[in-house]
Amino acid sequence: MYHKEKSIQIKNSASALYNNLSVLRIAPRSLTYFTVVHANVVNMVSASWDGLNYSHRQLQSKEPNVATSTSLIMQAAWCVLPSRDLLVLTSQKGIQMYESDGSIMVYWHALDTPETPTAQAVFARGIAAVREKYICVGVSSGAMLVFDIPTKGSNITLAEVLEEHKESITDMASECSGSLECIADLVSADDAGNLCVWKSGEEFQLLNKIPGFDMCCSSVKLWKGTVVAGYGTGQIRLYEAVTGILHAEVSAHARWIYSLDIAPFSGLLLSAAEDSLVRVWHLTQTPETNSVEIAHMYNECVTDTQICGAKFCDGDGYAFAVTGYDLSEIIRYTQT
Repeated sequence: MYHKEKSIQIKNSASALYNNLSVLRIAPRSLTYFTVVHANVVNMVSASWDGLNYSHRQLQSKEPNVATSTSLIMQAAWCVLPSRDLLVLTSQKGIQMYESDGSIMVYWHALDTPETPTAQAVFARGIAAVREKYICVGVSSGAMLVFDIPTKGSNITLAEVLEEHKESITDMASECSGSLECIADLVSADDAGNLCVWKSGEEFQLLNKIPGFDMCCSSVKLWKGTVVAGYGTGQIRLYEAVTGILHAEVSAHARWIYSLDIAPFSGLLLSAAEDSLVRVWHLTQTPETNSVEIAHMYNECVTDTQICGAKFCDGDGYAFAVTGYDLSEIIRYTQT
């Protein structure tokens, strides 16, 4: 179903972080951007679709009044809003937002760090663009910061802080199908596996809370009103977002899941874990019975690699890319 393409070399190897790969497809310029986090640096690669041109850029973690910051970056992800695309970096010190090509930093938000060190680590993690103008970012305290993004310029404001989670946020995702019929448009996950389902607006509204049985949910997606959650047990669970009904549970991997992704147009689901396997599944919805089914389609073993990032490169799932801990390349696969 898929075959391996030529890998893209990156300047530094990937850190062992959940969801450590972000992809932005720029169709008008026939380019795809990739980002991979290494310690306090984000490796950014722009690759032309013909595979002939690559350009590299590195973004450092920043903090005010310090020339070079050593604060570790936890995640880098592109946020696609109708009016603009931003690259968001989260670290131990704060949240940085850049223009999509990484050229200009448009916003910096510092995290509240205690005067004296505490047992609780401070960091931001979990990034999602929601509806027309919001970017949500999770924090280690369990809080979720909602930023209001103007159509241009740097007048970004912190609109709301949502304090529903008690554990560190691991990941969050917005409704990726583009469907306006879905009531829920954001899901957030935490270290204890709890999921919160939200409806966005001037004030974000909590629609549902799905308990997590004390096992970390490391990656989460939202597609056509269905929450797809990956756990440290290697399991994938499919819930109806608004009611919390469990549609399916799959023992997908032998070890900790690090990344999930969905190709919204085809319903393909990508899962990747520490067991060196990347699997492709197919999700189908049956509106008459209000059920969702999951079927295994394909798997690929990336030998001796602890996979930490996996993303589709397009909305149909025609190609996907994979990163692994200590690996200085992005491995790509395309449908045959």
